[in-house]
Amino acid sequence: MKKMLLLSLATLFSAVPAFADTGYGAAVGNAGLYALAAAFVMGIAAWGGTTAQSRIGAAAMEGIARNPQAQPNMFVSMILGLALIESLVILSFVIAIQIVGKF
Repeated sequence: MKKMLLLSLATLFSAVPAFADTGYGAAVGNAGLYALAAAFVMGIAAWGGTTAQSRIGAAAMEGIARNPQAQPNMFVSMILGLALIESLVILSFVIAIQIVGKF
């Protein structure tokens, strides 16, 4: 719990410069918010993608351990699931690039 609190505080304090006013007007002043939004998009996508991929891998290994003859069928569906999850993470990367491209 203490590590999570420390990590949250470190993230908050490291993001403070993103909210700093540059003095160049509203369009440039929002650049930090766009960068922060892109960072959140990538962070959440990476966390969700790795969590889902680890669960798929664990379930496939458990299924193969219980029934080794079903390995070819499980392997194909596992690879398909991993590819779809990875495509969603790549899509979030494209969205993050578009967010950063706004400034």
